Order: sequence, then structure tokens, then C-alpha cells
Amino acid sequence: MKHDQKSYTVKEALQKLMHYCAYRDRSQKEVEDKLDELRMIPEAKEKIIISLMQENFLNEERFARSFVRGKFRIKKWGRIKITQELKKKEISAPIIKLGLSEIKESDYRKTLYELAEKKADKITEPNPYKKKKKLADHFLRRGYESTLVFDCVNDIID
Repeated sequence: MKHDQKSYTVKEALQKLMHYCAYRDRSQKEVEDKLDELRMIPEAKEKIIISLMQENFLNEERFARSFVRGKFRIKKWGRIKITQELKKKEISAPIIKLGLSEIKESDYRKTLYELAEKKADKITEPNPYKKKKKLADHFLRRGYESTLVFDCVNDIID
């Protein structure tokens, strides 16, 4: 055991985690990982997580919704990539679905088309088929659905 590692009471750990969750929404997995870092025993972890949920510091649905909004608005990710990232954070399928409801279909399509127009201008490929493939691959990597990507690419490059 390291000498510089402090041990925390349940009350101290709860205070720390309240600040951690108040700073920005967290997933339950992030909170559990943080409690592991603080070397809390399972009984203490459970007690703290229940308290955080009761006090509404920890709310998976709120976390999923804010995660989706942020990744879509700021990073311009598609639903597939957002879903994969939420699954890595151990968010359940029904909560992921609720989170994704934060994206309006019209905004989603508009964003994809705007990004694709900008990106298409930057691709110097003279062959239209290769240009379409480069453009499509870019948006598939960003997590947009293939049918949407192909429709968009075909609309933009003729």
C-alpha cells in the first residue's frame, strides 16, 4: 500500500463524488471507477451510489441525454458512434434510446448535409466515384447510418 494514498470514510467519499457528479453528468460506470480509485469496499460503494441516485447527483438518463446532445452538437457524431460510446460506458439500451431522442431528425439530416457539402469541397479527387467513396467513408467513420450517408453523398456529388 502506498503511503501517500489517503483512505476515505463513506461520508468523505460521498462528498467527493457529489462534487464529481455536480461538475458534469456522469455514468454509473464512471462513478464506480472513481470509487474503485478511492479504494472503497463494495458495501460502501453501493451505499454511496444509492445516495447519489436518491439525491439526483447520479441519473443515467440525464447523463445519456446530455452525452448525446454534446457529442452531436459539438463533435457532430452520428447516432451509431454515439450509441457505441454509450455502450462502452455500460448504459442500457432503453436509456440509450431515450438519450438519442434528444436529436431531432431534421437537425440530424441538416447537419449531415452541411458537413458533407463542406467536406466534398475539400476532397480534390477528380474521379466522381472515388470522391463519393471518400466522402461516404468519412461519414460512416463518424457514425452516420449508411443509408443516410449514401443518399446524402449521391445528392451532393452527381
